[in-house]
Amino acid sequence: MRMTLLPLIMLVLLISKAVGDAFNEGLYEEQARLRGIPLLESRPKNLLRKMTAKEACGNQKVSYFTRVVKVADAVAILRSNNHNGFPVVDQSRNGETIVIGLILRSHLLVLLQSKADFQHSPLAVDMRSQSIPIRHNLGDFVKPVTSKGLSMNDIHLSPDDLEMYIDLAPFVNPSPYVVPEDMSLTKVYNLFRQLGLRHIFVVPRASRVIGMITRKDLLFEDNEDSSSVELQSTSG
Repeated sequence: MRMTLLPLIMLVLLISKAVGDAFNEGLYEEQARLRGIPLLESRPKNLLRKMTAKEACGNQKVSYFTRVVKVADAVAILRSNNHNGFPVVDQSRNGETIVIGLILRSHLLVLLQSKADFQHSPLAVDMRSQSIPIRHNLGDFVKPVTSKGLSMNDIHLSPDDLEMYIDLAPFVNPSPYVVPEDMSLTKVYNLFRQLGLRHIFVVPRASRVIGMITRKDLLFEDNEDSSSVELQSTSG
């Protein structure tokens, strides 16, 4: 008797959900909206098909850090905005400004609070020729579950501290997601949705290609020595 009512109950539930979705958002979406969480819909608006990544950026002024940043400058940037991630730039050998990675606001706050990586010299540490001591545990950079983590109110620096420098290179994500400025905004939208990203860098269209990766390049073959693997060749 009860089993015979199961299809009817399921039908009623499906109809109720369809009617509810037609007139109101779900509870999860409504809670996200009330908390100001930028929750993206499953499909982008048609308007985005006609826009590029550069147009989405508008005339915004990008806040960034140099590789070796003065502590006073780092504090000023963090106090002047609420961004959660920042590009880190450096000078190449030919004097060109290049992006070397992404650093999170939470990581910068850890560095400022600990003061362990402050240095007197404005010169970058040579990461190839000099071993860099590890002064932090991984747990230092993980936000506590029971709180919102560090804020600028938790940072207490003396005038001497503000005159010091930090080399950010050991703490950046060296492989942030990057898109060319003329990429369709629909594709950018899908990247955020599919990969769960929070930040994407928009850069000028590259002038040259240094290589091409196919699916076959990501397949591995085991050698006779199990301790090493080699990529399959895609030539020919």
